[in-house]
Amino acid sequence: MTIAAHTLGCKLNYAETSDTLRRLAADGHTIVGFDQPADLYIINTCTVTAVAEKKCRSAIRQAHRLNPEAQIVVMGCFAQVAADEIAKIPGVTQVLGNSNKRLLSYSSGDRTRTFFKIQDGCDYFCTYCAIPFARGRSHSATIEETLCMARRIAESGAKEVVLTGVNTGTFGQQQGESFLDLLRGLDQIEGILRYRISSIEPNLLTDDIIDFTAHSRAFLPHFHIPLQAGSDHVLQLMHRRYDTALYRSKLDRIKAVMPDACIAADIMAGFNGESEEEFCKVLDYVDSLPISYLHVFTYSDRPGTAALRLGEKIPVHTRREHTARLLELSEKKHKVFINSQLGKTRPVLWEHTDHNGQMEGWTDNYIRVCRPYDDTLANTVENVTLTTDSVLNVNE
Repeated sequence: MTIAAHTLGCKLNYAETSDTLRRLAADGHTIVGFDQPADLYIINTCTVTAVAEKKCRSAIRQAHRLNPEAQIVVMGCFAQVAADEIAKIPGVTQVLGNSNKRLLSYSSGDRTRTFFKIQDGCDYFCTYCAIPFARGRSHSATIEETLCMARRIAESGAKEVVLTGVNTGTFGQQQGESFLDLLRGLDQIEGILRYRISSIEPNLLTDDIIDFTAHSRAFLPHFHIPLQAGSDHVLQLMHRRYDTALYRSKLDRIKAVMPDACIAADIMAGFNGESEEEFCKVLDYVDSLPISYLHVFTYSDRPGTAALRLGEKIPVHTRREHTARLLELSEKKHKVFINSQLGKTRPVLWEHTDHNGQMEGWTDNYIRVCRPYDDTLANTVENVTLTTDSVLNVNE
């Protein structure tokens, strides 16, 4: 059977899709691109925004056009919360919620870098978010089970592992274990040269985790710390578990022990109750933080969430304007960060792909760089002095 897959949303979804395809390939099936005719199409969905749900419907229609006789399986978060709606779309043969996904999974398409799912679900129930309804309460495997899977990843030859999850910092809480203890165990696994934490809540990013990262063998000076709002009032409306003072203290701590660390932040534009005056304060607050770049999301109503009952709704055109201004600020912050690194020497893990005679890689602090292609350097780490010619000014 020929099988094609399309993934929407977070790195966690990409790890799950890749894991599914790897298992299907091991069973003898042929994996093809999503733009090709196939017997089975798998669409792994996201429900974070209305845009993500629109893209899901578009992907289903694309698959149905490519082969009207194909089976189309829709899985993931949107499938969990809107199964009946999706089942009615022409071509859909099966809808699978998140309970059908494996707890531990990892991506395998990139021979250099792997996304490793270590945790799923969330207990936080932020007022704007449907993910707890889609993925359930926080849960994870044990440390030993997770380390066992990490050893398999090391055997595959991947040198960099990105730890993914819905709320990674809650790893192990059901078993009386801790995320920090997992990090300590992972750091001892031979063969894996580098680890990144894809995202961790600021209230769960302890000083011990920061200090461990700064002095560990393999964990990199790169943090993704959701902010969501730069206003204490809006953070309270969102039911976030920190305030702007705590958030700033975490970034200051990181920069104190890792001055060259890259710090990314998620932020939402146009949440209910965020006035124009408050948004201007948000811009000033974010600008004052040692952030390297932003992931900006435009707020959209999620069915069943408490945010529908909160505050005054921000007009769509205003949300989009605020999004654009935050993106401009992100570009400014990223340029400042890149410029601060020029002339410094950083370790780069080179990738296999040949880009018209060039090869690309990432520094430990998440700067994209390039050099003339040399096959002997692929999947190895090289110290590189950063220059304007070698740096690719790209955010991901």
